[in-house]
Amino acid sequence: MLGQYFYHEITKKTVVAFGTLFNNIEIRHKADDNDDTLSIIKVPIAYGPIQKFLARIEQQPNFERTVAITLPRLAFEIISYRYDPSRKASPITKFCGVENNKIKKVFMPVPYDIGFRLSFVSKLQDDALQILEQILPFFQPSFSVSVKLIDEIDEVRDIPFTLNNISFRDEYEGSFDKRRYIQYDLDFTAKTYFYSELPTDESGGIIKRVQIDYASAIRAPREVRYVATPAATKDYNNDQTTALTATLETSKTLMKVTSAASLETRKFIQVNNEVMRIEEIDGTNVIVSRGQYGTSIQEHYAGDKINLITIADDELIDTDDDFGFNETRTFFQDFKPFSPSQGSDV
Repeated sequence: MLGQYFYHEITKKTVVAFGTLFNNIEIRHKADDNDDTLSIIKVPIAYGPIQKFLARIEQQPNFERTVAITLPRLAFEIISYRYDPSRKASPITKFCGVENNKIKKVFMPVPYDIGFRLSFVSKLQDDALQILEQILPFFQPSFSVSVKLIDEIDEVRDIPFTLNNISFRDEYEGSFDKRRYIQYDLDFTAKTYFYSELPTDESGGIIKRVQIDYASAIRAPREVRYVATPAATKDYNNDQTTALTATLETSKTLMKVTSAASLETRKFIQVNNEVMRIEEIDGTNVIVSRGQYGTSIQEHYAGDKINLITIADDELIDTDDDFGFNETRTFFQDFKPFSPSQGSDV
């Protein structure tokens, strides 16, 4: 009725992010007369109500039996879900994600606050204070964690965890053979998001061409056309078209190659990690401009391969990579207008 099956594991990822915040807490016991550390104890953490751990203590009322539980111990659980209207965007608004170079238009997520309770118990007050002091300074009152909520489109959001309340109790009453434990409860709110299903239509793609037609008057046919397409700023296909025959020092611009048949002036090449622009070609001698596209000038040696940066590399640009632009300007006098529906001049 509601739609296709989907499961993004939002709650699970939020739980993991919250628990990871507290998995490196430790306590240290020192000698009274000096600062020498006697022991270092890493405090274990588990998902579940603290009452389950305390029940093990209460079920073994004397010290003659085996150990009921090792203290201190951390535990956390989800205690509430609450819709947050203050963060809600328009329900029909969409944002674009990228999967396999395809555009996916996804409806804006629904904001929810998930309540967490972090509890810890200890036998000694000093142990409890050590744990508390390793937590409180990081929440003022929030601490944000970047979480990849949707793997398919690399949707990463900062989830703030806000500390709302602190309470504690000291179970000390009773006979001398009754175990004592100190319990702290810290209540947090995680401001996360829930997403609907991802669209299965992959007809859309990354924009790789921009075209603008200029005219001297309204409704006039185009007279000048400007076209911009992405241009690779590094080699992707490792074509190894030619190679150096001599060392190219960092201060030199003349390089000697095995063959310059495939090289063209004003084109870009890559040797190791350095990109260069070809300025002149004379036989197997090539004059270049060094350190193009922000690459650092390096020393290269005989036998190092030279890769061309061509249109073939433009087609392989990754969506997360930097790139430049190929720009062309064309002038027309045929008075034909451009038809967007047909994709051609008519």
